[in-house]
Amino acid sequence: MKSKCLRLFLAAAASFAISALAQTSSAATPSGTGALPSAPGASSPAAATAPPSITGTKVGAINIEGAIFGSNEGRREMEALQKKFEPKQTELKGQNDELEAMKKQLTNTQDKLNEDALANLKKQIEGKQKTFDRAVQDAQEDFGNQQQEIASKILQKLAPVIMKYASENGYGMVIDTSKPWPQGPVLIAGESVDITKPVVDAYNTQSGVPAPSASGAAKPTAPRSPTGTPKAPASKPAEPPK
Repeated sequence: MKSKCLRLFLAAAASFAISALAQTSSAATPSGTGALPSAPGASSPAAATAPPSITGTKVGAINIEGAIFGSNEGRREMEALQKKFEPKQTELKGQNDELEAMKKQLTNTQDKLNEDALANLKKQIEGKQKTFDRAVQDAQEDFGNQQQEIASKILQKLAPVIMKYASENGYGMVIDTSKPWPQGPVLIAGESVDITKPVVDAYNTQSGVPAPSASGAAKPTAPRSPTGTPKAPASKPAEPPK
């Protein structure tokens, strides 16, 4: 669910960023009627920063999510974020281990405990279960929000690179393949039309961020689940077989 939300966010953000660049390019082009000529030697700030116009006829495909988190900057930021959440991961693992130990105790001693002791143990397990479930959900939401912030920051700088690459290589349309069909609109896109790698290479050169060391985390094609979390057990402890 978290990955799906991220993809929806990136699809909307990418569409907005590219559209904004295209509108800027259009707005920077004078209409020709009533436009005042520029003074000799002067340059318009809008024209100087306007993105290239897209006039090609080829169709390309790019995995926006893969480009963001596959870039050197994206990999560096995700490694830092995952390291930031390591203490939370350790904390959640401890809570999960405690829960599993209490459930094992319930299984092994339920026939030996009186009704009050048994009810008290079950109540403790249910209380700790709720606390654990909330902690996992909060951690996932916090991680997801910070992950989206990273994606949004990089996308703002990546969008002009996509526009420039498309203009220089004759692309009139570039589609996003982050969401596989049927969740996304693209049924199939072959490697011959995929421009993800050259765009990432161009962005890496522009950003100046070096590739993470070989000892770092493996290059992610999609962000991992935040806490590396042990899966949350069922909300209520299962009754052990008698």
